[in-house]
Amino acid sequence: MSAASSVPEFSGSNKENDFKLKEEALHDVESHSSFDETKWYNKGLRIFGYQCKPYSQGEIQILMVSFVCFMTIGMYSAVTALGAGGTLDATVVNNSNVALYSTFATVGFFSGTICNKVGIRPLLSSGGWGYALYVSSLLCFNHTGNGSFVIAAGAILGVCASFLWTAQGTIMLSYAEEGNKGKSIGRFWAIFKLGKVIGCFIPLVQTVNSTGNQLGDGSYAGFIVLIVIGAIMAAALLPIRLVRKADNSRVVMKPNPTWKSELKGLWVVLKLEPWIILLFPMFWSSYWFGTYESNDYNLVNFNIRTRSLNGLLFATCEGLGALGAGAFLDLRFCSRKQMARIGLLVVFVLTMVIWGGGLKVQLGYTRETVKQSDWVRIDWSDRKYGGYVVLYMLYGAWDSVFQTYCYWLMGALTNSPRKLAIYVGFYKGIQSAGSAVVWRLDALKVPYMSMFASTWALVAGSLIVAIPVVLSKVKEETDEEDDNRFLDL
Repeated sequence: MSAASSVPEFSGSNKENDFKLKEEALHDVESHSSFDETKWYNKGLRIFGYQCKPYSQGEIQILMVSFVCFMTIGMYSAVTALGAGGTLDATVVNNSNVALYSTFATVGFFSGTICNKVGIRPLLSSGGWGYALYVSSLLCFNHTGNGSFVIAAGAILGVCASFLWTAQGTIMLSYAEEGNKGKSIGRFWAIFKLGKVIGCFIPLVQTVNSTGNQLGDGSYAGFIVLIVIGAIMAAALLPIRLVRKADNSRVVMKPNPTWKSELKGLWVVLKLEPWIILLFPMFWSSYWFGTYESNDYNLVNFNIRTRSLNGLLFATCEGLGALGAGAFLDLRFCSRKQMARIGLLVVFVLTMVIWGGGLKVQLGYTRETVKQSDWVRIDWSDRKYGGYVVLYMLYGAWDSVFQTYCYWLMGALTNSPRKLAIYVGFYKGIQSAGSAVVWRLDALKVPYMSMFASTWALVAGSLIVAIPVVLSKVKEETDEEDDNRFLDL
């Protein structure tokens, strides 16, 4: 029996409603039955007696996106983890980050709309090339001192990064099943951060016998090659119409959206769900802390080889923190509504404990003291290194726990890829606006204590502001009727 012939007939005076019911039934049948097992992507390979999952399954596609980010964002993160992008001029890199996050914020707010119209694959692939350009500009700067190129590359990267992150977030949250979104986020974050871990080995190997403070050409070249490979890998992803979840259901996406319908969808989300604004402070602060961790802690306190090791340890803790947070959020010992509340409380407690501990360290130095001739950066052979690196590792674990919870919360609010693209666009756009501001503050030499205090206060405050959404908008199961209604716009 064909899919169409199995659709029940409907009658009644309201022909429009009958048509909609029939259309919904047809979609339901097709989403579970229209499946060509002869296609290569629907066949799972058998390797050493183990039957692999089909390439078209959502979980495999999420893994592919994870490895694309492993090669692109992961390598870029390894460079930025060194502080000042591995250069000696934090001001130029700070200004490039202002340009980066300014364009990211501008484009990012609409990137969900662009993603829905243009498609996930093109955005993901084009995004990777911006990272290669930016790392190339840092290599050029070390030889020519051309800061304008670094700033321009940062602005271009902002556009590219907004595309990549929105496409990534849409795939990660919409391809996963309802009860596995936490694990999906955790696995992605762990693999993506593994890229940063491996990336940190490149400068670590080259600087292991160095007590200098600048990254070598070979390290930059290695990063550029790996990022380019990652950008090419993105083209191997399947179109969303060919992807299926573990239960063999399709990922539902509105076919052939127009620019008008997508801009309308952006407006409708803000109009019908004004409570989403209560999450904006959380989005704003979700990477505000990166500037302090990278430039105001790691850069000023450690020499280059120690910063390389720190970057490796930081990224490792980020991956472990994401895996732990994702698995915890998917535990079944309580309802999803209760888990949302428990998760928020856990993140708040960790914020107060870890950043409270960081306060004691921050009281020990200022921008003035680090400029003095007797200021010596810490090496891993120094006795006091242990306490400083443990704090940095805790920052890394907390960083990923906070962002994993943000993504999990968005995924708990809807399953619609279209709406999730808009949510993620909001998240990355507002996050980038915050980052543009904080990098500019750092470039203006705002006191380290002020940078630290603003980070702690913003993060803690944003969690408090998000309480009404967590208490009233997270449901046991996502409202499919609401998601389907959004498709009709």
